[in-house]
Amino acid sequence: MKRFALPRTGVAAAASVLSLALATGCSDGGSDSGDGGKAAGAKETTAAVKALSSGELAKVIVAAGDIDGYEVTSATDSEAFASSKEEVKVVDEKCAPIAYVLTGFAPGDSTAYLNRQVIPATEEVKPSASSTKSLDDVTDEELQDAMDALTDAFSSTATIVSLSSYEGEGAQEAFTSVSDAVEGCASGFTAAADGDTEKFTKVASEKASGSGDESVAFAVTVEAEGDKAVVKGEVVRHGSTIATYYSLNLAALAGEAGADDYDVPAEIITAQAAKLS
Repeated sequence: MKRFALPRTGVAAAASVLSLALATGCSDGGSDSGDGGKAAGAKETTAAVKALSSGELAKVIVAAGDIDGYEVTSATDSEAFASSKEEVKVVDEKCAPIAYVLTGFAPGDSTAYLNRQVIPATEEVKPSASSTKSLDDVTDEELQDAMDALTDAFSSTATIVSLSSYEGEGAQEAFTSVSDAVEGCASGFTAAADGDTEKFTKVASEKASGSGDESVAFAVTVEAEGDKAVVKGEVVRHGSTIATYYSLNLAALAGEAGADDYDVPAEIITAQAAKLS
């Protein structure tokens, strides 16, 4: 089974769940979008707004040093669920926007698209005398340090940040398609690509950050080999640019009790919004 669009990192290499791993939302129709009242005025004219090019997106997407406590690197598609958006097939077409976000592609017909991987920074592991010791010779303090490092890695949340740009009202339409999908696909959907099929059993709206002109967040339950895990996402529109955030927690993927109670890190959304403002 192919993995989430999220590149393999540490314990994530053992996670054999879908390429999904990302996005989010709630609709304006009666649910709490967490947009701080911005949705009501979201119909501004965008026909004259020029879409950003790939080069321009590269200048405004989060980069190394932009987020304290996090490492930002290029995202790789080596473990992607699909090599292209066209390969992703969704039984219920209205759910396709969520599937695109979760498989690492832009919702809607974008003119340019770019993504980055953001993971918690880890202290550099330096060789020590204990690395050559037998287990019997390792001190309690050294063993505790090793266990603490493993616990920190296992409980970390990794995020894919993506930017896509659109001509005219394309960004508004892309955002609306995700918002509508969150509301209309509550009972889940199935996505397939290149012989692999992934089953998402539930889509639930969550409180969004309120960033940008409009924002929508959601949690998606994915089922793989009899196990279930919850991944989180958020989609934010900044004028003619859409920012998507797809996060998964390694402990949640492993089925650890209570580990599903996490969010797309707010500091990542804040840092990306600042670069787009």
